Amino acid sequence: MAAVRSESRVYAQGMASTPHHLLAGLTERCHQLEGVKLYHLHLEGPTPWITPTLDNRLRDISLFVGANLRAAVNDGRASYAPLFLSEVPWLLGQPQFRPIVALINVSPPDRHGFVSLGPTLEAVLAAIEHADIVIAQINRHVPRALGNALINVSCITYGVLWDEPLDLSVARPGDPITDAIGRHVAELIPDYATLQMGIGRIPNAVLSQLTGHKDLGVHSEMISDGVRVLTEQGVITGRHKVTNPGHIVATFAMGSQALFDFIDDNPAVSMREVDYTNNTAVIRRNPRMISVNSAIEVDLTGQVVAESIGSEIVSGVGGQMDFVRGASLAVEGKSIIALPSRTSSGHSRIVASLRPGAGVTTTRNHVQYVVTEYGVAELRGQSLEERGRLLIAIAHPDDRDSLMRAAKELWRSF
Repeated sequence: MAAVRSESRVYAQGMASTPHHLLAGLTERCHQLEGVKLYHLHLEGPTPWITPTLDNRLRDISLFVGANLRAAVNDGRASYAPLFLSEVPWLLGQPQFRPIVALINVSPPDRHGFVSLGPTLEAVLAAIEHADIVIAQINRHVPRALGNALINVSCITYGVLWDEPLDLSVARPGDPITDAIGRHVAELIPDYATLQMGIGRIPNAVLSQLTGHKDLGVHSEMISDGVRVLTEQGVITGRHKVTNPGHIVATFAMGSQALFDFIDDNPAVSMREVDYTNNTAVIRRNPRMISVNSAIEVDLTGQVVAESIGSEIVSGVGGQMDFVRGASLAVEGKSIIALPSRTSSGHSRIVASLRPGAGVTTTRNHVQYVVTEYGVAELRGQSLEERGRLLIAIAHPDDRDSLMRAAKELWRSF
């Protein structure tokens, strides 16, 4: 870590591949430095650099905020930079953001001198390309992912031998609400479709409803265990994809050890850089492209908030808009926003107007389908008043009267 100097910009690989040993070393090193900036997407695990002793020495800048950094971002001890996920590689190529140091987590080299970046590519290839110094944690627990995940050891400046398990994500069990959402979404998905969906109870509920479908494909920002299970069942084959036929394409994977074992040395799984997976022009080439994304709240005109609760940052822009647009433009494509009608505390997620400070992740101009446990609202092409009627119809029954009153105040013709 002596290679890290004051005023350095550092980029760290994230998600399941978070290089904890290197980040711990960076934390120690920065006690002797000033003005270091640490850029990253979602990180897993502890964040020892978020401490008063490193104020003005290391500044964390999240491009997607995980649970471990939400409090720090919202109370000012760390920062959030909103950006489409597909544009992060572009960012790392700009002079004012170009990383000096990249921290990565890789498999041991094979007999040809290639290591694998494992289940997390995101913008790592761009970071390696532009960084002056690449420090790799060489880790036997990293699966040998294929696609564009292989790099030659000549790309690495310093290698640190350190074995530690990758971060696992345990899927939470479904419930009647998410199961109902899963059924509604599954009904919108035809055979031979290509899927994009994230992690969590709703995507898992959707995937669990697809066991009777035929020859599905996957072109996604991320994959989880639900994709593995459907592939092993013969449901996901990718035969009808236009881009990368026969391959599961993703830029990162999060799930169980079984998922990482599935990815290991599997030529059917192609890990690709995020400016490919999330490129709208690439996404739209697949006919029957279906994107399934979540939201925090949706207003009666169709504006989707997915990154904040009011002004409180919860996650990030991510790739929602990349896939919403790409799926909408595909032949027979569909973009779907799926969410429970209410929060766990009983507040409606279908709202008359967004909370002050909320960031609109997907504009009402882009929204196509919104799904709750009460049904499906197809908004594209509908007037504002009709959008309101459709969304109220899928709100929680106990919230519909108040939403009707609010809609009448918004539109005299309602």
